[in-house]
Amino acid sequence: MKSFICEVLENLRATNPKISELVIILPSKRAGAYLLKELAAITEETIFAPTIYSIEEFTEVISKLQGIDNTVTLFEFYNVYKELTPENEQETFETFVTWAQSLIHDFNEIDRYLIDHKPFFDYLSGIQDIKHWYLQEEKTELIEKYLAFWKRLPDYYESLANRLLEKEQGYQGLIYRKASENIEEYSVGITSKHVFIGFNALNASEQYIIQFMLEKNKAEIFWDLDEHFYKDRAHGASLFLRQYLEDWKFYQQNPKPEFNNKYSEEKDIQLIGVPKNIGQAKYLGEIITALTSEELENTAIVLGEEDLLLPVLSSLPDHINDLNVTMGFPIDNAPVSSLFENIFNIHISTSKDHYYKDVLGIINHPALYEIISADADRLIKKINKDNLVYLKSEEILGEFKDENRRIAELCFRSKNDSVTRFSEDVQELIQILKVHLKAKEDMISLEFLYHFYQLFNKLETLNEKFTHIKTIRSLHDFYKELVSTETLDFQGRPFKGLQLMGMLESRALDFETVIITSLNEGTLPAGKSENSFIPYDLKQEYKLPTYREKDAVYTYHFYRLLQRAKKVFLLYNTEADGLNSGEKSRFITQLEIENIPAHHITQHLISPMVPANGQKLREVEKTPRMMEKIRSLAASGFSPSALTTYMRNPLDFYNQYVLGVRDQEEVEETVAFNTLGTVVHNVLENLYKPLEGELLSTELVERFKKEANTQIAKEFAENYSKAPLDKGRNLLIFEVAKRYMRNFLNFEIKRLENGSEIQILQIEKDLKVQLPIDHLQFPVYLRGKVDRVEKTDGVTRIVDYKTGKVESKDLIVKDWSEITKDYDKFAKSFQVLTYATLISLEKDLKFPAEAGIISFKNLRSGFLKFQLKIDKKPDYLIQEETLENFQKELKKLIMEICNPEIPFIEKEIKKHYGSF
Repeated sequence: MKSFICEVLENLRATNPKISELVIILPSKRAGAYLLKELAAITEETIFAPTIYSIEEFTEVISKLQGIDNTVTLFEFYNVYKELTPENEQETFETFVTWAQSLIHDFNEIDRYLIDHKPFFDYLSGIQDIKHWYLQEEKTELIEKYLAFWKRLPDYYESLANRLLEKEQGYQGLIYRKASENIEEYSVGITSKHVFIGFNALNASEQYIIQFMLEKNKAEIFWDLDEHFYKDRAHGASLFLRQYLEDWKFYQQNPKPEFNNKYSEEKDIQLIGVPKNIGQAKYLGEIITALTSEELENTAIVLGEEDLLLPVLSSLPDHINDLNVTMGFPIDNAPVSSLFENIFNIHISTSKDHYYKDVLGIINHPALYEIISADADRLIKKINKDNLVYLKSEEILGEFKDENRRIAELCFRSKNDSVTRFSEDVQELIQILKVHLKAKEDMISLEFLYHFYQLFNKLETLNEKFTHIKTIRSLHDFYKELVSTETLDFQGRPFKGLQLMGMLESRALDFETVIITSLNEGTLPAGKSENSFIPYDLKQEYKLPTYREKDAVYTYHFYRLLQRAKKVFLLYNTEADGLNSGEKSRFITQLEIENIPAHHITQHLISPMVPANGQKLREVEKTPRMMEKIRSLAASGFSPSALTTYMRNPLDFYNQYVLGVRDQEEVEETVAFNTLGTVVHNVLENLYKPLEGELLSTELVERFKKEANTQIAKEFAENYSKAPLDKGRNLLIFEVAKRYMRNFLNFEIKRLENGSEIQILQIEKDLKVQLPIDHLQFPVYLRGKVDRVEKTDGVTRIVDYKTGKVESKDLIVKDWSEITKDYDKFAKSFQVLTYATLISLEKDLKFPAEAGIISFKNLRSGFLKFQLKIDKKPDYLIQEETLENFQKELKKLIMEICNPEIPFIEKEIKKHYGSF
């Protein structure tokens, strides 16, 4: 395959013997590098290279202005804005930035398209005036200020341009306008012939410059367009070139260029639909694997979305040794980036205290943790133990010693919203990290860190020069803008091996094998995404580019890539998720409709190979060491919760009680249900414990009502956090606890008023008794804490408190053999009967008795009694026979746990069952 650049060079050599004296202008620097490579390949003797410019460099040469980036333009514009806007109407820099970016973009467009700004802005101001027309004669002050702003736009524009011209600087549009003004003077002083290669969509400035030089016979231009597109007047790929060939004076007096017909030659085109972006990256790796080493030397991967860069790099096969990546690695994706983001978040917050997750985000960050690990672990333990949701700077700094204290001060010490102090502290932190990374010889991390050092330096320099950034928040806004555009360049061999690039980097380049990703509507082409104050109608009137022209630009680049290619893979995302519609690009549809005979188009829908992963329930055989642990558990006593855990899922019992694996201690931001339960239980214990052996009276319960709120606050301080529960969900839960207590005590009063005689026998008594099991060779104990044992009207009653909702159906047993098998149906019955067994074995239970639950979410139902419903008639009384039948099943369950031959077999558990 002969590339377009090679064809142009052969033509130039034939017509210009002294090729070294030419000045060649191309759309990009990358195209210039390729031109030198091609020139070296076709030149046999040693020659000097011609002068090569990108179009941006060329306009800077003609205009004699130095280009400045968007950030500097923004700072300069704010100076102009403050000079021209009355003080009472001036906005802060943070607010100014939100709209000034769009306005600078519009200034750029106006200049690049050589529009006379005064009538243009008058027109725009008139449109705004009409938009806000209404019946009242007098306009409000707000409308007056709004319209005055639009009338000041010409002054803003002129002052900004003049200020920059005085400094011999310019934003891109201003450089283009100045270049078009200077082109006559420039062309007089040159002797070398200028050659423009590979252009398509030219702005008015570029058109004027090129036309002027063509007419003065100082230049030559080579267009890259296929005859197929030129003949089709409706084709977007030829929109601009046809316009130039018809409208330019030069082509009215000179012959039009001839175009080749490479697009209609034989091509293998595969249209591949893949679910998700990551799926495209993975399948791209498979395509590359199937290519030969010769094919890889002339293959380009063109990414429609830059976000695919990292997934694609990760998906490339191992045998790819030569790779050239023209896209930079965004430093925003560097690991150290999140550290600086977290430090910003800490100091942007208006709260005096630091949120614990922000603190953990800094001290746990890999860049810092290796240095401060000992002190960081101590602070993490303190946060979890004391349940600290918010921390003061002094609390944090108090946990750091010696050199680490300085690091903590740089991260957490208050900056008093001082931009200078923040910048100085970050720079000092970067120096500390640099020393650590140098000692580790971590060169990649050092390279990332150096880019952040440069970035913060730039911010500091800008602020010293312009002093517009007054707060850390506005510094953060600019930091985000800069970090989103900064990239780290990959090192590679530019002309060897696989080429990975974005769509715009492919300008004027040709490859035999082309792989393009993300060919979806809204990505390629980009669609209607306008960030401008200029309405669509006004853009059309002044021939400014709209989304239609932008679509035509992408159409040209897409078809130009296909023009000389032999093998083409076009990938698109089939999934409709996020902003992606899942609709394939119109470019693909157009290829299908064109149906050129020499194009062998095949379509594929790819789906990843997902192995059938049958949910196999796990088994754990019992080892001698496990049996030792089980014997130890039996000796210390099986609790009702341990036994119900085994009922729910034996594997949970194994994890929690045999291995001792518990949930990791973490900060409880919102009061958890178990904490609420603990608080309610403890308050009732504190109130009722002194009454053991006494009769309950209305006066006592009324006294409890007065003490309850104080007790609840005290228990929350001990079991949750000493911080006040005065806002958010925690305040609601605090109020729920108070209501629970009030409702329960009212329930007690109602019982007493109805004539019940209530004697408190036991409150939260710890019990441990031996359960005789003949078939086991070691003793087995049961242990538990019974919430309350009372005597109501002469009947002993065992009461278990539940802060969750329990209904009477949860306490019905119809078949004793089922009680240890179904956790959902019988866990509550099993618990209360285990408590009854504990008291019975202590010889402290008089039959008949009752056992049941008081549910704080279902107090209307009162005391929910255990009921045996074997012959349809419920029996609420527990007799000796009842406990004998229960104990038979209980012993079977414990014997199963203690049997070394029966493994722990996982049950299919329901999602709401919790851990493991």
